[in-house]
Amino acid sequence: MADLDGPLAPGGSVGILGNGQLGRMAALAAARLGYRCHAYGPEENAPANQVSDAFTVAAYDDAEALTRFAGAVDVVTFEFENIPLATVELLESLVPLRPGTNVLSICQHRLREKDFCRSVSVPTADYRPAHDLAELRQAVEEIGTPCILKSAELGYDGKGQVRITAAGDLEAAWSAMRGHAAEAAGIVEAVVEFRMEISVIVARGSDGAMRTYVPVENRHRNHILDETIVPANLSQEVADRAEAIARHLAQEMNLVGLLAVEMFVTHDGKVLVNEMAPRPHNSGHWSIDACITSQFEQFIRAVAGLPLGSTERLCDAVMKNLLGEEVEDWRKILTDPGNKLHLYGKAAHRPGRKMGHVTRLIRR
Repeated sequence: MADLDGPLAPGGSVGILGNGQLGRMAALAAARLGYRCHAYGPEENAPANQVSDAFTVAAYDDAEALTRFAGAVDVVTFEFENIPLATVELLESLVPLRPGTNVLSICQHRLREKDFCRSVSVPTADYRPAHDLAELRQAVEEIGTPCILKSAELGYDGKGQVRITAAGDLEAAWSAMRGHAAEAAGIVEAVVEFRMEISVIVARGSDGAMRTYVPVENRHRNHILDETIVPANLSQEVADRAEAIARHLAQEMNLVGLLAVEMFVTHDGKVLVNEMAPRPHNSGHWSIDACITSQFEQFIRAVAGLPLGSTERLCDAVMKNLLGEEVEDWRKILTDPGNKLHLYGKAAHRPGRKMGHVTRLIRR
């Protein structure tokens, strides 16, 4: 495995696997630090391609294209975790890659993710594996209903998730989940009666230094993040515990980069980890306008071996996703001088597609 020999000097090239909006905002942050970005992904007119110094349009299993990509950059990272492990293993053998394949392997598979949390004494909802219909029946019997069957891989924004009730048809639930999943593997999770959904984003540098962003409240609509409220209305004790959990997970994975940890806060103050994402996260977009160092700049700093920046919050904020046709309100949004509008350059909108976001800054 190759690694960087010290910080990446200005003028260096950061390769980004994935060319969506997270890659776009990371590339913009990298440019401010004097770096060039090279985006890699299967889409031609993708958001990251529009602002990167170079881009490669190729499949994630194209070994020749990946080898050329590795030869053109100084370090590689990724903007989403649904990338074949074989892809990052090949790249990691050719060029420094942060975070590494071990982190990606854990975070792209719900069973491995939950098992890892359990192995490092981080609390989660009760869960059981389900590799076939018989194991699903046993899992539901042990967990109880209602519960949720989720695909172990490729699930995001509610995809591959089926709620199971006492009268639920387990065969139908298994078919619905398996129709989405890449493999016939699922996880059955107990339903958590939570007071609030929150997330904490933590950065960890190559020297082991860490910085966390304040816990934020996430409100979803149809399983897709709708609004993020900054900061979350938590007691200091619960907020400190949530940040400590995020730092502990980053440390135990030996992560170099950024980790977003989504959690449930229960009515009695427990904090349970739901999911992790080893890259910038939708719930951190507010930091672009409301922090000394945005999550995207912090991401690039960590990947490039630079000292981490301050995560101090300059003001409170509310971030609202623009989903589907909501992006058509951009003119109205801009009539309010307090709104900070970010559009992702996507050509066509469809229901639930993230087209941009708007952040409203709130003076403290």
